[in-house]
Amino acid sequence: MNNELHRWSALQLVRALATRELSVLQLATALIERSVALDASFHAWAWFDAKRARREARALDARAATGPLHGVPIAVKDNIDTAGIPTSYGSAIYAGNVPLIDAACVSLARAAGAWVLGKTVTTELANMTPGPTRNPRNLEHTPGGSSSGSAAAVAAGLAPLALGTQTAGSVIRPAAFCGIVGYKPSPRRVARAGVKANSDSLDEVGVLARCVDDAALLGLTLAGRAGATLPSAEAYAPRVGMTLTSRASMASASTVAMLDVTAQRLSAAGAIVRELAWPASFDALFDAQRAVQLFETARALAAEWQYRRAQLSAELASFLAEGRRISGEAYCAALATARRAGAALDTLFVELDVIIAPAAPGAAPRGLASTGDPVFNRPWQLLGCPCVAVPSGRDENGLPLGVQVIGRPGDDEKLLGVAAWIEARL
Repeated sequence: MNNELHRWSALQLVRALATRELSVLQLATALIERSVALDASFHAWAWFDAKRARREARALDARAATGPLHGVPIAVKDNIDTAGIPTSYGSAIYAGNVPLIDAACVSLARAAGAWVLGKTVTTELANMTPGPTRNPRNLEHTPGGSSSGSAAAVAAGLAPLALGTQTAGSVIRPAAFCGIVGYKPSPRRVARAGVKANSDSLDEVGVLARCVDDAALLGLTLAGRAGATLPSAEAYAPRVGMTLTSRASMASASTVAMLDVTAQRLSAAGAIVRELAWPASFDALFDAQRAVQLFETARALAAEWQYRRAQLSAELASFLAEGRRISGEAYCAALATARRAGAALDTLFVELDVIIAPAAPGAAPRGLASTGDPVFNRPWQLLGCPCVAVPSGRDENGLPLGVQVIGRPGDDEKLLGVAAWIEARL
């Protein structure tokens, strides 16, 4: 059994741990052995301590179940604080930093019975400069970012669940590149206290998993909805809008074909699928999201810029310099663009349950110099739409492609239900 535990879903693990069919130590041992054997190739872990993992597993086995995630190990992105565990935010500036308390999301996961198996590599300060993580589907390709290690850890079977964060596309894009599920919730649904800030308007805590039910299990627990019905139980044929947005020219041929095939398969399964006309007024969202992110990140990282600039990469320093050049007027105009589009969002969702769009322009780019382009994530992030990345085929080179399933802000339960329905048909 130990040799196959990395394949088990989080839900399977929850049930086996609850009945004591499986001990936490057995599970920890299996995942430790897998990490020791494989992570030298993937570099998903920023911090991993096998002895500590075994101690925590034994302690959990010695006490009664404490919540719906009792005994389930999670991987935590290294821009999220963990008490007594090094948290360097992917930056030399914070080497050796050990927080005294957990981030709120980690604390809530622990309260539900989960435990931290390890910390996963993030890009520098959760921005664009990559770390050493490779894509488990092809080591010559990026896993995406900034939740690089979290996506790789789940895809490689090093952990069943992982926490990530998204400011533009940092959960959805890595999930698509690594062939797994990513869930980015509606704004403020998951508490952000204790997460290294980049953009107050845009930052969100998300979940990476191998199926929609697993992502919902952790995501709903963190949102205070631990008793909610699992998405796969919401069985109905949805009304789906399909769009390549106005940036269709940036999508690869494989991505365009993938979206068409996805629409055909969903329609054949009973969904009502129609192509959306992208509103011209929404075109400004792409640049507006980037302006908001640049402006806010330059100010969130003002201390690093002011006092530790020599320890920043040239890429991040350039990004922050660009953000510092954006005027307050331009920033306010970008926020106004978001408000206007948000007020018109219902017109896009008329008679629709969800919208589907590319999760990324294509499959994971070759090389580790870039984490890919978040262009297809930008408008939805600025609008506050919850999103789920669902694996949807492969490109001509066998690399995973993902469809982005998008819901109305606040409609997370419906979104997850539809995403599970779509997952089952893809």
